[in-house]
Amino acid sequence: MGGSVSDARRRRGRGPMIAVSLALAVCLLVTVGVVVLVGRVTTALNEWEPPTAASVDPSDGTIATPPHDELTGPPEHTGVRPRSDDETGEPAEAGADEQSRPAPGAQRPDDTWLDEVADATGIPRRALEGYASAQLVLDEDQAECGLSWPTLAGIGFIESRHGTYAGGEIGPDGKTTVNVIGIPLDGTNNTRAIPDTDDGELDGDTEWDRAVGPMQFIPMTWNKWAESLEGETPDPHNIDDAALSAARYLCEDGRDLSVTEDWVDAIFEYNRSDSYRDDVLAYAHAYADAS
Repeated sequence: MGGSVSDARRRRGRGPMIAVSLALAVCLLVTVGVVVLVGRVTTALNEWEPPTAASVDPSDGTIATPPHDELTGPPEHTGVRPRSDDETGEPAEAGADEQSRPAPGAQRPDDTWLDEVADATGIPRRALEGYASAQLVLDEDQAECGLSWPTLAGIGFIESRHGTYAGGEIGPDGKTTVNVIGIPLDGTNNTRAIPDTDDGELDGDTEWDRAVGPMQFIPMTWNKWAESLEGETPDPHNIDDAALSAARYLCEDGRDLSVTEDWVDAIFEYNRSDSYRDDVLAYAHAYADAS
């Protein structure tokens, strides 16, 4: 009888131990499951990327550039092959007031040339069309300036990644799908303090000026040089207007952009920074060489 009591006691003693063991096993299984689940979630988060607009061309004009210390002057004048006919199929005619504002149907670059050069340089095609169109206008009525599109493209890349910096692109109509608006020019972040000059009309800021558009014009500079390629109201968010206005701005005071000193002076008008000048020069050379 004593043996039976001992066995009963042993069985009663094992009962709590078995329960504890089962509880521990369950906890272990739950823990393993949580670890596996967390691992999967972590992997998923690590692999997640923010959505991007499907319509945006992944190319933003990035290209290998030559070392700055190898560049001693601007690239040679780079030609543009113009379209031979306008949209109606008739030979393009210059407007009577072409010197100040091109007539509707202004000459534009040839489509095949655009395809080839956009592919070779990585510049979005519609941005390249704006730069090249500006050169065609100046080749016609301000040829002494010697401006060619790679300089405009170098500025366009540094300023706004050819209109893509804000997450959009340049649409078929030449306008950026997302307005590119710079930071307030309030004297911080290495900027010059420029109080508002346009009542916020262009940049939406009534306290400080901000650079606007794919060529990043300060409102007061835009209001001085604004010009429309098609003879309409100039729009700083339109690459055709912005590139042509930038070309006029660079060529002011009779500059000859084939001359190093004049080219540097023109870029300093845009941004008085040695590193900015060097970067624009490097991209201008890279685009010219690739084309």
